[in-house]
Amino acid sequence: MLELLKTMLTGQNQFASGGLLLMLIGGLSVYLRAVPENLWYWIVGQTTMLITVKDDDAAFVWVKEWLLEQLFLKRLRRIDLDTTLRSERISLIPAPGLHWFWYAGRPFQVWFTRSENTRERTAKRLESLTFRTIGRKQIFLQRFVDDVVLCHKKRMGVRSRLYTYNDGWEYSENYSPRSLESVVLGAGNKEQLVEDVTRFRNAKERYSRLGVPYHRGYLLYGPPGTGKTSLVSALAAHFALSVYCLNLTEFNDRSLMAAVSQIPKDTVLLFEDIDCMKGGQAREAANLSSAEPQAETKPKEAGATNNGVTLSGLLNVLDGFFAPTGVLFMMTTNRIETLDSALLRPGRIDYKLYLGKASDAQKVELYQRFFPEAPYQDAREFVRRCRSAETMAEFQGLLLSLVELPAKQHSAQAGSTIQDERAETVLA
Repeated sequence: MLELLKTMLTGQNQFASGGLLLMLIGGLSVYLRAVPENLWYWIVGQTTMLITVKDDDAAFVWVKEWLLEQLFLKRLRRIDLDTTLRSERISLIPAPGLHWFWYAGRPFQVWFTRSENTRERTAKRLESLTFRTIGRKQIFLQRFVDDVVLCHKKRMGVRSRLYTYNDGWEYSENYSPRSLESVVLGAGNKEQLVEDVTRFRNAKERYSRLGVPYHRGYLLYGPPGTGKTSLVSALAAHFALSVYCLNLTEFNDRSLMAAVSQIPKDTVLLFEDIDCMKGGQAREAANLSSAEPQAETKPKEAGATNNGVTLSGLLNVLDGFFAPTGVLFMMTTNRIETLDSALLRPGRIDYKLYLGKASDAQKVELYQRFFPEAPYQDAREFVRRCRSAETMAEFQGLLLSLVELPAKQHSAQAGSTIQDERAETVLA
């Protein structure tokens, strides 16, 4: 090869020899010019560390919240507006591009990238944050991550929050958790439920020692308006747990698995109207067809069974490989008879509570919460005259109507008369 190259360079054709020589010199110069750049990138790669978080991860919002607490943010000249951060109506965050800052005595770079996803039918903005710092030990990045998590917990506080899923978990700003005292149940039901949740939350080490998955399932069932969802909200607030709410009709098995995998521990995962999944609908359809052989299935109902989650997919989430740990599974249904027995067994549903029609004692207790200064006999009389309100939701609606009436002074002599007037006004 060397002899051939020597012959070509010293040949008789000076133009060919000169052209070949120029080509070799040009290629060598390009290569040598790239050597310092490649060497620099190699040195940077060996002496620095990177950590990246994308907007499809809950930690992306946490990092933005952390940035708001940093003093260097006030010195930036390229900033962006953000209205997605919790407890902040409009926030100033670093604009897309490269930014430098010092953290814990170390230099940091942060790249904020933003692009449009043109593959989807509807354009979706994709964002990511990439941090780089000097060093080779991950302990420095771990300290940075721990600080981000600590900042997030401080901003969250101990309040119960509600999250709904829309291509990722989103915090609901309009959610107001119920207080446990505001939920009126039958005698002993609320106390027994609170005791069970307390016992479960104190048994983490025991579950681990026995090798049992650390989660527990609760089923609240009964007619609509009996306070199932309100009870879930009140329990979560009592134990300072956030609620992650899922509607199974909006998911399939794969998307459900992806959503549940993002749920942190020590939270409540709420499945509302769990009877609306495929398994429950199929079972109900079978019962209806056996009871009424001649009945025709409506096209809309037949199509509905193609949506939602299958029984197998739900069971995998509740106690399969993809079941989250440290989570309270709360499920509500109006029709427990449509649920498959495989779902109702212990390990998937460990505690069942029936919430039925409101008793007189419940109504009286709720009345006294609305009118604490009213005599007990007034509450009894009002309950007697309002028998048409069968559920707590209906009775609460009547009490809210009373609150809107002009205020009247209670007295021992006129109490019954006032209640008669109130009841007649509401019932009218």
